[in-house]
Amino acid sequence: MRSNSRRASRDATQSPLLKRGRKPLPIVEKPVPTSTEWIDPPGFRESLILHMGRHAESYYQLHRSVIKPGEKLDRATLKSWADGRRTPQSAASLEILTRIECRYDLPSGYFRSKLPHPARAPSGINIKGVTKAEQRRLAWHLPDDFNARSLKQQAEILEWVREVVISGATEYRRFQAQAMKLRYAIRFPAITGKRIRGVQTSEEAPGIDDDMDHEGVVDAPARLVSEMADLVRFKTSTLTDIGFQRNGVWGEETTSQKIEHFGLMFGALAASPRGAVEGCGVPLRNITFAMLVFPRVWDWYVQWRERRRGFFTRWECDMLRNAMALVRADTGWLRQHPELADRLVPMEGLISTDDIGAARADWRQACDILHAHASARVREVERVARIHRDPFEPILPILEAPSPVAEYLKIAEEILKFRPDGRRYPRAAAEVVRSYLLIRLGLHLGLRQKNLRQMMVCPRGHLPRSERQLETMKRGEIRWSERDQGWEVLVPAVSFKNAHSSFFAGKPFRLLLPDLGGLHDHIDAYVEKHRAILLNGADDPGTFFVKTVKTNSRDASYDQNTFYEAWRLVVQRYGVFNPYTGRGAIKGLLPHGPHNVRDVLATHILKQTGSFEQASYAIQDTPDMVAKHYGRFLPQDKAAMAARILNQVWEAA
Repeated sequence: MRSNSRRASRDATQSPLLKRGRKPLPIVEKPVPTSTEWIDPPGFRESLILHMGRHAESYYQLHRSVIKPGEKLDRATLKSWADGRRTPQSAASLEILTRIECRYDLPSGYFRSKLPHPARAPSGINIKGVTKAEQRRLAWHLPDDFNARSLKQQAEILEWVREVVISGATEYRRFQAQAMKLRYAIRFPAITGKRIRGVQTSEEAPGIDDDMDHEGVVDAPARLVSEMADLVRFKTSTLTDIGFQRNGVWGEETTSQKIEHFGLMFGALAASPRGAVEGCGVPLRNITFAMLVFPRVWDWYVQWRERRRGFFTRWECDMLRNAMALVRADTGWLRQHPELADRLVPMEGLISTDDIGAARADWRQACDILHAHASARVREVERVARIHRDPFEPILPILEAPSPVAEYLKIAEEILKFRPDGRRYPRAAAEVVRSYLLIRLGLHLGLRQKNLRQMMVCPRGHLPRSERQLETMKRGEIRWSERDQGWEVLVPAVSFKNAHSSFFAGKPFRLLLPDLGGLHDHIDAYVEKHRAILLNGADDPGTFFVKTVKTNSRDASYDQNTFYEAWRLVVQRYGVFNPYTGRGAIKGLLPHGPHNVRDVLATHILKQTGSFEQASYAIQDTPDMVAKHYGRFLPQDKAAMAARILNQVWEAA
């Protein structure tokens, strides 16, 4: 039996040597198979050989039957497929696979699903007028026959992909995409340690002058950097300097956010009024935190944002509260630094000479005036502020499902469908396992992005970090529990944004991960093999999730932006249903970040139990926060839950 199968395989792959004078066999459009039942092999090469053998065809005869006149695909290519030396990768090759499937009456996509790397986007797709970088982003979402479609169809597909998959299709995402084209900010790389690509300093580009209007993103001058550094030190140090008082301490994420927000405000003030940003045109060398003591500066900024967006939002309220904190009695950082008034320079329309004189004469009075002004402005803006985005909009199809968690889990199942052969494509296989664990752990843990991103890992057989060590690091850890024989996650309470919430009561968060759907096996494989492949020899940051390290970068740790983009990419590829490719798990889903998983968990429990308290347990928060921000529990959901209980009476009658 074994020798017969080998002979059939050899006959299918060998080209018949035509004797002189012998005519080639006639081409049959639909050859009759010799058998209608077979054991389906998992691999592409074995499947191709099987079906060529079933139809008594060699690769030579198959090539003559499926290749049209004028097409350049050589029969040696088919032979290399049958030999297992190569696999189809280009759009033209995948088109040939479709013809073979049609010839042998096989389901559409039969051979594509058996390729060793089914997730790879086909090469050779031509998109005119699109850069190489954008082509790589778009290729995954385009159908294999994109080149063969009409120009009208191609334009329709590209518009859909850009609008729905890349942009996100919500009104807020459209505004955000447009706003990002007009960049304005002052950055502080000396404090954050991050350089922004395309940002230049006056030393790097002589054309940048502190006296001129700016357009775009620039590095802060040295004096402004020193002021920002002093503010950060004041709000983050363990102990305040003698003679100073403060109210509250900034964590790492809050510090990064405040630096960014003040940088945007200073960037708007420095931007040219004649450019697209329509800024205020304050010379860069005159920018100082002391400017923020004047009400007209804040009024200009919040009204500028309102003109830019078209309406006020809670963001302006938050910035005005920052102003109040800076000048608060006794504890405000700006109030405790009256010497900054010496750096003030008159600015037409914002700060007059008389304003500066009054501030220098009585700094405390100037701070009191701003505090009262900002407090009044907050109340006025709150009255007319609009919600600039619906946080539930991208995941509405999931939240409207009877079981939101089961619906979201379809994304994880879709990921496994495209798992490549780890022996041939180890990096791609590692990335798929990482994507799968992102979704699974996000659903099981319900952690905020920061806690999930910074979660450390302790492999099996190693000594886990103590709770004291984790408290010092303010991070959690995933480790193997010998007592419970399973993977567990331990996160100290101090690691959480709401560390003082009644949910924790000073105790750590601990959860034993269930071994459902092979979760423990996937974690084992990731920790023991895939994670090292992703690191590619780079320094190990110790976190469970690491980036794919390539030759041009040796940093394996995720930050807030890269982790968000990694999650969003997973949703784009495996979550959003694409009507042109048939890939994607959920119709109507839009790209989103990891924070939305908390909405899914809270809404799921609300639909099942109606309890805001139980929903809060799933996301380590309070019932009040669930009701305000996370749970989408509509009147019809409440009515349906009540009806289920009442209907039991009628069913029993």
